Amino acid sequence: MSVALNFDSAPAAVSIDTLSHSFGQGSMRRQVLENISLRINPGEVVLLTGPSGCGKTTLLTLIGALRTVQQGSVNVLGQRLDGAGRRSRQQVRRRIGMIFQGHNLLRCLTAEQNVQMGADLLPDLTYRARRNEARTWLRAVGLDDQQMGQLPHDLSGGQKQRVAIARALAAHPRLLLADEPTAALDSRTGREVVDLLKKLAREQACAVLMVTHDPRILDVADRLLEMEDGCLLPAVQ
Repeated sequence: MSVALNFDSAPAAVSIDTLSHSFGQGSMRRQVLENISLRINPGEVVLLTGPSGCGKTTLLTLIGALRTVQQGSVNVLGQRLDGAGRRSRQQVRRRIGMIFQGHNLLRCLTAEQNVQMGADLLPDLTYRARRNEARTWLRAVGLDDQQMGQLPHDLSGGQKQRVAIARALAAHPRLLLADEPTAALDSRTGREVVDLLKKLAREQACAVLMVTHDPRILDVADRLLEMEDGCLLPAVQ
């Protein structure tokens, strides 16, 4: 495992204290997260593991400002999310790259156009520059020029996953949240993708939090975290 960089003097990209979250009401209420405390530094790659249903994806969506914080404090990229309104959460999301298993590609847009949506978040770029940015990231994740012009329904599951990854990276995020980013990829492509994510973390001081069940990529992490029944277990050494 690589050695984490020393960012102790820099503000945390993610700082969470005693975060708890539940779904449902009354007798149907179910606790999914309990007293989660966590810090992720700029440039750090953290992998989160644990059985299905233990709360990993819920934690990612709270950090990504996709859900309202119920209990505890969550600070992401210098913005408090507990008590934050919709507009504040939207502003935070613009600086976060998200890769989820559902791909969430727009069916009416080509692979290149989907990725260009990420590049559209970058200020002061011409249309040509945004298009070139999209193509650069698509090539980086292994798609060729012909595939860039295809609609999502003409792409395989693995190719859609690559497009989703390229779209997240094209925005040059300061925080990247990835839920099983290698699940639909073969071993070689999966390794290339996680190496690319680590390079992004190092070169752009981007914090990376990846949920994974893939034992082949654990060595990319600066730190491994394990979750069970909504709680973080003691740190893996």
